Formats: sequence, structure tokens, C-alpha cells
Amino acid sequence: MSASLRSSPLALTVLALLHHEPMHPYAVQRLIKQWGKDQVVNVSQRAGLYRTIERLHGEGLIAVRETSRDPAYPERTVYELTDAGRRVAREWLDQMLAEPKQEFPQFPAALSHLMMIPPEDALRLLERRAERLAETRAGLEASLAAQTGDLPRVTAIESEYMLAVAGAEERWLRSVVDDLRAGRLTWPTGDS
Repeated sequence: MSASLRSSPLALTVLALLHHEPMHPYAVQRLIKQWGKDQVVNVSQRAGLYRTIERLHGEGLIAVRETSRDPAYPERTVYELTDAGRRVAREWLDQMLAEPKQEFPQFPAALSHLMMIPPEDALRLLERRAERLAETRAGLEASLAAQTGDLPRVTAIESEYMLAVAGAEERWLRSVVDDLRAGRLTWPTGDS
């Protein structure tokens, strides 16, 4: 395995699903969506998934179990997790769980340049974001409530986390919006 191989949420998810059972890339993508993992892993572009699988295969973390050929369907290659893949998946999981990572999301970057727009525009935009977060939170709450009692809590732990984060951000945004509205948070605009 090369030292250049870096962890990614998608790569970890592929390794985890192949730990569950060997499967072909289309089945990996389908299972990610079926299990709701597409809320935390981007699989909107199938090409990204295939590139990740090629990279993991090239590094020896997964291996070809079989290739099936059926005249009615495209060739399907079934992959399985290797021992090295099992070790790396555990290392990545341990690291991702234990070590906070500076991820440079867009929102804090935009906040750091808030003075580029007038406070009234910031108020309008941040109110809109708070509304969207409330919608996201409501959707997550409904999704969690709809889960059957037969499933262990761990199957939706990432949804619980996303709900907590969305709630915390929404509360913070509403306090900033209140401060903007009351004039406790303001700044000079380029027009004044």
C-alpha cells in the first residue's frame, strides 16, 4: 500500500460495505442509497464511486472475487475486502472517530467575509439558512421517528449526529439574526 493513500468518507464506506459482503460497484451504490448513507457520503456521480473502487483495488485493499459475463448485461466485477483493506478500514475509522479534522466547509468561509455585504442582506440570508436548517432538522426528526424499533440505534447514529449539528447551527443562527435585527451586531458598509 502506498503512503499516498488517504482516507475519505466514500473510501471508508466502500470498505465497510465490502466488509459486510462482496459485491459489484452498482450494488455498493444501491446499498449506500438504500441504507441512507448517501446523506453522509456523496455518491451522486457514479464515476466518483468507480474511481474510488479502482484506487482501493490498485492499493490492494479490495480484490476481484469474480467477474460475471451475461450477454444481456454489462460485465460485472464483484469485489471483496482484503486483510489489508480490513486493517486500513479500521485505522481510518479509528482516526475519523477520535481526531477532529479541519475540513474547511463553505459556511464558515462565507461568515469570515460577512462585512462584504450590508447587515440587512446578511440578516435576510442568515434567516433563509436558519429556515433551511429547520427544514433539515424536521426531516431528520421524521426519519428517525419512522425507523422501526427492530433496528439498533447504531444504524442511525449518523442521523442523530446530523440532527444535533443542524439544531446547534440553527440555534446559533437565530441568535445572530436576533442580534442583527436588534442592532447589536452591525458593521460599516462600503456605501457609508
